[in-house]
Parts: sequence; structure tokens; C-alpha cells
Amino acid sequence: MEKPTQSSDSRLLTDSVLKGLLDKKGKDILELDLRHIDSAVCDYFIICSGGSNRQVNALANAAKDMVIEEQDEKPWHIEGLDNSEWVLLDYANVVVHIFQEETREFYKLEELWGDATIKPIELID
Repeated sequence: MEKPTQSSDSRLLTDSVLKGLLDKKGKDILELDLRHIDSAVCDYFIICSGGSNRQVNALANAAKDMVIEEQDEKPWHIEGLDNSEWVLLDYANVVVHIFQEETREFYKLEELWGDATIKPIELID
């Protein structure tokens, strides 16, 4: 059996993150595909909003737990769980940003990567 490529590993990890975020009703989820940008720091950014500190924490934990369950991988680095205004889960090739809505509006992170292929992820009821 052929070993998966780095890009396919990133895709599987991204899908697991998205599943966790959708499970906890993340708001305004965007998948930014950065693979075609030479200066990009990773393959994918996932950006999501939560309505409160509690929801931001729940979203971060759900994404982290789903990746562990499905991909057996832990984040290399986690930031922001103390105040839960902006939590970052860094998986090296996939970076997850979970914001409170006001913080996301202030930083407008998705606008920094205008060359990315941006895909909105919709909740399925």
C-alpha cells in the first residue's frame, strides 16, 4: 500500500477538524486552501466563530478530540485556551483558528489570505 502524501494527510486532518467544529455548531466556518500559495505557512487554515468563551472552548476541544479519534494526531501547539477569545490549534500543515465573533471581526484573518481558495462550510441540519 502506498503511503499517503503530505497533502492527502492534510486533507484528512482538515476533514476531521471540520467534523468536530460542525458537531458543536461552529459559526461561519471557512476552509482556506493555501496549497497553491508559495509563501503559505501551511496547507489549510480553518477559521470558525463561537458565540461565547464556553462555545469557543467546546469547539476547540471537539476539533482536537475528533482529530485524535480519526487521525490519531495531537496538535503540535495550542494557544488561547486561557481566555478563549482566539484559540489556535496548530497541526503544522493545518492551522485552526477559533474566534469569538468580535475578535474575528477585529482581526479579519481571512482577508490576509486573499489568494487562498476559500470554501464556506455549512451546517447540515
